Amino acid sequence: MERLDRFLSEAGVESRRKIKEVIRSGRVTVNGETVRLPDQKIDEATAEVTLDGERIGREEKTVVIMMHKPAGCVTAASDAMHRTVMEYLPERYRRLMPIGRLDKETEGLLLFTNDGDLAHRLISPKRGIEKSYYAEHPGTATQEDVAAFAEGCVLRDGTKCLPAVLEPLGEGKSLVRVREGKYHQVRRMLASRDKPVSYLRRISEGSLELGDLPVGMTRVLTKEEIAQLESVDFDE
Repeated sequence: MERLDRFLSEAGVESRRKIKEVIRSGRVTVNGETVRLPDQKIDEATAEVTLDGERIGREEKTVVIMMHKPAGCVTAASDAMHRTVMEYLPERYRRLMPIGRLDKETEGLLLFTNDGDLAHRLISPKRGIEKSYYAEHPGTATQEDVAAFAEGCVLRDGTKCLPAVLEPLGEGKSLVRVREGKYHQVRRMLASRDKPVSYLRRISEGSLELGDLPVGMTRVLTKEEIAQLESVDFDE
């Protein structure tokens, strides 16, 4: 026998901190009966559990969705002021959780999954997954800028960043590769070199590339792509 909230958590249908609220709101049934107690014990091998009428079970496979996030929406489940990335997900995938985030005005690659453990591991600072960004800004990046990124930029508030790669792509364009995720980091790094960003797009994360996925559209990762994410050694 197992607690209902733990069962739902391991099925990856909702973030752990929200599961108790979901159960108490009466959205979950067990064998056709509404259950409002998160600690209700169920037989995980035979119980038929539904959330909003949809059957839930651990037999569900890990799902990872790639989105080409548009500018002008926030990475949040809901927001009273702005559109959210969830509005761009197909309805059947709107219970997935975003893996990390992109700021409101940044476009590009954003991942979603139903596997909470995988999401946690992918955003863990211990992993240091490389993320690449295409940026547009005034002027042209110089070799001094490249060297400053390689050494580790010092932001205007004194924050020291880990070494990163800055690759000039011609006048007003650069490629930036980072292995950490400080608040608005790429924008702040370029601003520290007097190159305020006018456009920013994440184009890759680890081995995954955004490619030609249109803005606002999504695609389901293949089994092979998910296996690459799951096979990485996360130990320090």
